[in-house]
Amino acid sequence: MKPKHLAFVTTLALAAPATAQEFAADVPDNVRTPDVVETETLGTLNFFDGMPSAETSQKAFDNLDLIRATTAFLDGMSIASLRAMFQGYESVGAGPNDVVITENLMDARSIWLTPNTTTIYIGSYVDISDGPVVLDVPAGLLGLIDDAAFEYVTDIGALGPDKGKGGKYVLIHNDDDTPVPEGHFELRTKTYEHWFLVRTSPDADGGTEAPVAAVKAGLNIYPLSEADTPPAETFVNISGVQHNTVHANNADFFEEIHTALENNPVGAFSPEIVGTFASIGIKKGQPFAPDARMKGILDEAAKIANATARAITYAARDPGVFFYEDRQWNSPFQRQSYLFLEDGARILDDRTYFFYMATGITPAMTAPPVGSGSVYAMTARDIEGAYLDGSKTYALTLPGPVPAANFWSFMLYSGQTRSILETDQRSGGIDSKRDGIVANEDGGYTIYFGPKAPTGKEANWAQTMPGQSFNVMMRLYGPLEPWFDKTWRPGDLKLLE
Repeated sequence: MKPKHLAFVTTLALAAPATAQEFAADVPDNVRTPDVVETETLGTLNFFDGMPSAETSQKAFDNLDLIRATTAFLDGMSIASLRAMFQGYESVGAGPNDVVITENLMDARSIWLTPNTTTIYIGSYVDISDGPVVLDVPAGLLGLIDDAAFEYVTDIGALGPDKGKGGKYVLIHNDDDTPVPEGHFELRTKTYEHWFLVRTSPDADGGTEAPVAAVKAGLNIYPLSEADTPPAETFVNISGVQHNTVHANNADFFEEIHTALENNPVGAFSPEIVGTFASIGIKKGQPFAPDARMKGILDEAAKIANATARAITYAARDPGVFFYEDRQWNSPFQRQSYLFLEDGARILDDRTYFFYMATGITPAMTAPPVGSGSVYAMTARDIEGAYLDGSKTYALTLPGPVPAANFWSFMLYSGQTRSILETDQRSGGIDSKRDGIVANEDGGYTIYFGPKAPTGKEANWAQTMPGQSFNVMMRLYGPLEPWFDKTWRPGDLKLLE
């Protein structure tokens, strides 16, 4: 029954004076709600003996919807991020189970979260809504499969079940009773949509033709029902193709969430986050049609959550994300947990930081075996703690020897898109494979970042753009023990006057 108006209740109360109770409790002040409560956020709140007025109730509900919508953005970012990746694939003509490939490497025309320009990416939006799907993977690839919640399913390659030799993986839903053929790697999952992402390296001379041909000759993704006569794989070259795979930072974000719910089964996502979505009107099987009040709240929530995610990512207040007490280098994986756990607690800011900045979850990203895989460290600030400014020139020194069995790289990313910084350099950064790069006497390197190369330092320079912020991600491929025990420390970026 709809509650009576407070004024009516108050009138009745005035007509009936309070009487002393025989069974009176000694109610502490910290249990009682005064008739008038002053708050910083919602202003004055009015009650009749604990009963909120109509105006107070509306304030409370508006605030609750704002909290829930902000939480939906921050905690649902992983879901929206992967949905945006799939929408990016679709925008270039790649449907479910097709394969996108950077045949000529990546450049800044493609908007991805923190890609590199040194390896060949191979990806697919794998959909098992119509039944199990086979991923026939050739030898020599390295990567992962994540589900629609952006949760880890398996590694592919040297750290996966195939041990780098290649093999046939079968993605199958938990409730599917289809027999999986012997000799296949069976992967049971709770979602329909999945992200398959692997990479391979160019030839020693930088050529990509042979590695790409090997991928095309060996990789095939198809329904298990067609395993007897697999169809030919469709490959879509996305090198140099303008497209976006990054989730929205405005209220369009919530549309991405609704699409993810619609495309996946009940149980694909945690009940907690699905409950948060439902509380603001995003429900599987129902239209997402917020009214004018709710549209305003969703718009406000997206603004607040986006600002919060950027603060967590670029202005971290938690010392736990920093690798060293005296350096700016940091990472959401500094705690060595791909599940973002510490002492049994989910570190929510680490999770937000990661999914706002990057993609692809695997245990190999947090603590790969010594000499294999790769490690990452990021900074958006110089040695003095100021944001990096593309109009200025900085120098950074890596002491020698650099603990990377394979190679090291620096990628520069836009503070806006978190994708490759748009400059006149296709590489978007610099790595130890660059022709002519000059080492220091100790085997280390000094690298320069700025709009123009310092005289004589062109081979050791990465371009920035005046008027634009940027951040730097350092990658060590095949990290060695001095990285893990922190006896080796990279220098910070120092502003050159």
